[in-house]
Amino acid sequence: MKPESNIVITGFMGTGKSTAGQLVAAQLNRPFLDTDAEIEKRVGKTIPQIFADEGEAAFRHIERRMCRFLAAQEGYVISTGGGMLVDEGNREVMLSSGLVVCLSATPEILLQRLQADKAERPLLRGDWRGLLEKRRPAYEAIPCQIDTTGKTAEAVATEIIALWNNSLSA
Repeated sequence: MKPESNIVITGFMGTGKSTAGQLVAAQLNRPFLDTDAEIEKRVGKTIPQIFADEGEAAFRHIERRMCRFLAAQEGYVISTGGGMLVDEGNREVMLSSGLVVCLSATPEILLQRLQADKAERPLLRGDWRGLLEKRRPAYEAIPCQIDTTGKTAEAVATEIIALWNNSLSA
């Protein structure tokens, strides 16, 4: 891994990607980018609005373009949307751009974390446990894994930085 490679944090909604990513970026003095927030900024609509107005397929198309754009950048800490790296092509692009770390947590912890956030998460209104199970093989295909259950965001950030440092010396 090159020192200027990206650090990409992915996983299901509620695993702590954005919170840990911001801490990692601050500690490593790198810019932080949340792909969902960047899509909202560029499209001028919230993710729920994009889903409602244009559908999930249109959102995934926008997401694929964002993935390829970000993979071409260097030196970022990137938090992906929960479904971005479920797409095998997106996963391969990001794996080639730097260190990719997949965060996970138990379903019970995810539910606790997400309860306050239902309006902002269109996929939470449906069978989110089924969605988690459907995505599990894609998440498990990512070599670096951290279970965030029972851990503070600071502890998760410390683990990500340790993985990063190990990847530089590998």
